[in-house]
Amino acid sequence: MAPGLVRFALRRAVQDVKHVEAVRPRRAKGQVRAVYRQLERDFGMLAPPIALHSPSPPVLAAAWLVLRESLVAAGVSSRADREVVAAAVSAANACPYCVEVHAMAVGALGDPGTAAALEAGTPGEIADPDARELAGWARGAGPLPPGVPAEAAAEFTAVATAFHYLNRMVAVFLGDSPLPDRVPASARGKAKAVLGHFLRPGQAPPAGRALELLPATGVDGPDWAPPGSTLADAFARAGVAVEAAGERVLPPRVRELVRRELKAWDGRPPGLGRSWADAPLAELPAAERPAARLALLVAKAAYQVDDEVVVAARRDRADDRGLIELVSWAAHAAAEELGSRLSLRPRGEDVSRGRG
Repeated sequence: MAPGLVRFALRRAVQDVKHVEAVRPRRAKGQVRAVYRQLERDFGMLAPPIALHSPSPPVLAAAWLVLRESLVAAGVSSRADREVVAAAVSAANACPYCVEVHAMAVGALGDPGTAAALEAGTPGEIADPDARELAGWARGAGPLPPGVPAEAAAEFTAVATAFHYLNRMVAVFLGDSPLPDRVPASARGKAKAVLGHFLRPGQAPPAGRALELLPATGVDGPDWAPPGSTLADAFARAGVAVEAAGERVLPPRVRELVRRELKAWDGRPPGLGRSWADAPLAELPAAERPAARLALLVAKAAYQVDDEVVVAARRDRADDRGLIELVSWAAHAAAEELGSRLSLRPRGEDVSRGRG
């Protein structure tokens, strides 16, 4: 399959977003157009996990800001190591779409063995010990490899936090593969190879250029980000935008309940079925429960969200922007909590060598 055809198919993939109508590239204006231009320039394609946010321009900008500044922009760690983190977090969150994309990126960056182990869900079989430990840390199963500098550890935590967020959005709004269904089975192998080529970065773009998409806030970034750093600023701006979106669409009681449930959660799948959510939801007025159910499922078990849950939640917020903002707020609340826990894991001895 020709590269141009794959790029065209990926642009058309925004039409495959479920539950909402993403803004198509030719119709993009203002903030949406600015994000789309940066996304195609710096990431190499109009990635549907970002484009799906387009019904809410500020949330779209927030999603791209955290992805660009954590994974794509230049840093002290290598893009290959950051892609390992992205794929490993995605595997832990049962997000096959993101596992496929970021395992392909690992392979395109020269490590097909690690890519195969990540895509197969067997990170313990990664041959390189540092990559194996890094994947284990990202999955919450151990410390970072010894010798990872503090700045690199912050970058890895940023990637992990970004993908705890994006995995949840993808689970609700996209399918199981980045390749559109219209790509025939006979062409999927070639298409994946071409997609991997697109994902292989050239020179990393400078950090900080996406900050212009959202206003400065004066709010401190997360505890794991070095004070005054681009990462701290990026995650602060994005967090303020998503929190404002959540305040528009979710009552305070719902947001408080979701945060409380996240604080008490051990991070493991809550179990088969959705009955685990019934007891906390019973505390709320009946009118608030459908939206709260969707938010709670997104936060703790996004793979359990189905059409019925989405339709019920939309009865009081029928517009696409409201749905994106509801799901984004819940995904962000979970990502904040899980990212902060990863940053508290011991890193081993911190010495001056990098891995990039």
